[in-house]
Amino acid sequence: MEVALLVYESPEAFSTRNTDAYLGAWRAYYKALVEAGIYVGGNPLEVPETGTTVWLKEESGTYRMAPTIPQEQLGGFIILELPSLDAALDWAARCPAASAGAVEVRPLDPEFKRRVTG
Repeated sequence: MEVALLVYESPEAFSTRNTDAYLGAWRAYYKALVEAGIYVGGNPLEVPETGTTVWLKEESGTYRMAPTIPQEQLGGFIILELPSLDAALDWAARCPAASAGAVEVRPLDPEFKRRVTG
């Protein structure tokens, strides 16, 4: 099964992204994922202030709004190929963000992708 680990971090964690301790923890985690042969892909995201939310209102056309900055912000995502949800939860618990933020584990939907891509 493929799962996405959605990494949520506090604004304080975002501000430490360039420190040696932060980068070292993420390098070690990335290396462990690759060595385990489960890493499919992923990327960190820029700070939430760089994003824009877009939605359509039938009566008024398209609106764009800058995001509201929550306590924990989506900082990035990791896609893993794993044998079970339990294995995904174990890897999420090892993620550096799990101790200071949150890591959501969400299975990908290959059936929907197949229907969309034909």
